[in-house]
Amino acid sequence: MSDRVEELLAHAVAALGGAERTGQVAMARAVHGAMESGRHLAVQAGTGTGKSLAYLVPAIVRAMEDDQAVIVSTATIALQRQLVERDLPRLADALEPHLDRRPTFSILKGRNNYLCRNKVAEVPLDPDDGIGDTGALIDSSTLSKTAAQVLMLREWADDTEDGDRDSLDRGVSDMAWRQVSVTSRECVGAAKCPMGDTCFAEAAKARAADVDVVVTNHALLAIDALSDGLILPQHECVVVDEAHELDARITSVATDELTSTGVTLTAKRAKNAGAVEEAGDLEDAASMLQEALVSLGHDGVGRWEEIPPDVGVPLTALRDALWRAQTALATSQEGDATERQTVRAALENMHDAAVRILALDDADVVWLTDRRALCVAPLTVSDLLRDRLFGENTVVLTSATLALGGKFDAMAAAWGLPRGEWDGMDVGTPFDPAKSGILYVARHLPKPGRDGTDPKVMDELASLITAAGGRTLGLFSSRRGAEAAAEEMRRRLPFEVLCQGDDAIGNLVEQFTANENSCLFGTLSLWQGVDVPGPSLSLVVIDRIPFPRPDDPLLSARSDAANRAGRSGFMEVSATHAALLMAQGAGRLLRSVDDRGVVAVLDPRLATQRYGSWIAASMPPFWRTTDGAVARSALERLVAQRYGG
Repeated sequence: MSDRVEELLAHAVAALGGAERTGQVAMARAVHGAMESGRHLAVQAGTGTGKSLAYLVPAIVRAMEDDQAVIVSTATIALQRQLVERDLPRLADALEPHLDRRPTFSILKGRNNYLCRNKVAEVPLDPDDGIGDTGALIDSSTLSKTAAQVLMLREWADDTEDGDRDSLDRGVSDMAWRQVSVTSRECVGAAKCPMGDTCFAEAAKARAADVDVVVTNHALLAIDALSDGLILPQHECVVVDEAHELDARITSVATDELTSTGVTLTAKRAKNAGAVEEAGDLEDAASMLQEALVSLGHDGVGRWEEIPPDVGVPLTALRDALWRAQTALATSQEGDATERQTVRAALENMHDAAVRILALDDADVVWLTDRRALCVAPLTVSDLLRDRLFGENTVVLTSATLALGGKFDAMAAAWGLPRGEWDGMDVGTPFDPAKSGILYVARHLPKPGRDGTDPKVMDELASLITAAGGRTLGLFSSRRGAEAAAEEMRRRLPFEVLCQGDDAIGNLVEQFTANENSCLFGTLSLWQGVDVPGPSLSLVVIDRIPFPRPDDPLLSARSDAANRAGRSGFMEVSATHAALLMAQGAGRLLRSVDDRGVVAVLDPRLATQRYGSWIAASMPPFWRTTDGAVARSALERLVAQRYGG
């Protein structure tokens, strides 16, 4: 059957106008073998490999053999769209003549991504009627704008075919969308809902119930793993693309937050839904908790090793009040059933968060933010993934960045891959990083400090951008650093310098791509996913190794746990975090076979510290130098070649 997969891949590549790529063939063969044998597989596939086809072809073959869907999970909306709107339709066209039937596919997201017809029906026709019962706590101009957007969504409900938020034009706020959508816990169920027969979320679920490939996201994959019910269609094989994001996305789903403002808003809704007395108690408890948290001052912000004495009593009172309020709504017959269910679900979520926080279990990390939000997150998601994902499915994990330090061990440990039950392979890239790119580490610069950017670093940055003729993507570890550098370069250089925050990220990337001599500076949003092939990008600058903040509650807790277990918390958490981002950031340089350029790291620690070599081994294998003159000369030659100099 491996020959059959390779044959179908060849048909697909030919139909799409491509050429055979060794890495793509090797990956398709390995994915097919994993699905046949039941062994998990981690595949690092660099830019240009064509990894989507390499896993989609064997996935389709497997689905048709088993008459059961294969799940493909991604981290970003952009990749979901690429798969559903471009890759899978073209692949189905290419493979249909060579199969017994046309391959089928669908996309499935969380319920809150779809417009709820029942909630839309409750939207007042007059915007002066207000939106929900939140006006007292929201600025009137914000509320007016939200009301206008909600009315637009009401009209859109009659025109849309799928009710999917991603089908909307840009410009609808999260606040407006919440007025016309529900989470899975808030939904009363299709059988009880008066609009159940025309529900967009149910329609999407029905479409996904009988297809070969279901495209979803890491969050819904996590919810499916956490749930005892069936969220996704029955399946045995899962492909996790953008797998470097899996740990963070699963952690996010399993993280709860509790704020007195959120409780107060929900109490107000609970009062209107029939729990008048209980809602009053809830408002009192929320006020008591807020006073206790404020009294802690700045010292209370950060990770909690134990519940502060003054917080335990009001938090316990809040937990009990939340339980009584949701219990009252369970028996109430007042008002709208959907609204009661929505409020009850919100109360249950808050109650569960309060229970987790009070327990302060070794498996959880609890912290207080500077905006007085109490948060609780799992110390690790590896056990969850080991039991509920890898224990019940054959999983293929792929990304351009998995082999940190040249090995898969760090990512495998974070995922909880069972020992001896998985294989790892790096299929490389059709590009030649050693000939097409240079990694320049500015060893002579001072070690990054906390007091802003050293003038020598600004001088180095200006000289590199000048040599490149603009064409620079600047990746900074902080928003302040990006803005300071942008301001300084605008003063010194003749090139347009765009900076994150000036406009939406997508618009900035479009401007950067269109203007060949411009620069784009930003933070984490630009380290991953920016795809600018061609002459608009020949220099990627990284200001410093992006170690996590030492006061990050969750990552510091994970580091401490590793140290207690006799491992290196720094290497396991901080260095791994940094290596992943460095690999992703450096990967922005070569996006097509004709691309050439320099990745310049203005942090000497990459060349001077022992961990630097491990982090560098996680990056594409560029030709390396610490000589700035060499890097500048290479950039100047690229400019000369473009302009025939």
